[in-house]
Amino acid sequence: MNFGENHGEDRTDRNIQAEPGTSNTQDLAMEQALKNFRMSVVAWSDAAYSRPRTVTQAVRRSWRLAAGWALGCVLAVGVVAGAGYERHRGQQLARIEAARIASQQRLAIEQEGRVRQRQAMAEEEDLLAKVDSDVSREVPSAMEPLAQLMAEDERQ
Repeated sequence: MNFGENHGEDRTDRNIQAEPGTSNTQDLAMEQALKNFRMSVVAWSDAAYSRPRTVTQAVRRSWRLAAGWALGCVLAVGVVAGAGYERHRGQQLARIEAARIASQQRLAIEQEGRVRQRQAMAEEEDLLAKVDSDVSREVPSAMEPLAQLMAEDERQ
């Protein structure tokens, strides 16, 4: 069957009269059924293609979809940027804390150095005082017994 035919035409090329009970009657009935089916499909197709269509919902959905993707991307970028900022801020706070601890250690070392210096100075002063007392004797230690005898003689 040729679908390019005009659907309003009748087949007149078959002018065979069929007798009841022959296979020709069945062929004609089948041909008539297919012809009716074809005409109904063509009519339905014409009606389906000629009805008005709306495209506004698809445009709205694509706009909403694009807006959703855009907002999702903005949210993702915001989360990544926030995490980066927090990491940077944490590093800065760690650097500040490390500098503060280093400063405190430096001050403690300086104070310890001052204490050691004072102790060293005190030890030096004690040593100098001992040397001074040892040097400032009137009599050397080997002659001390004689010096005592002389001191007793002077008293008498």
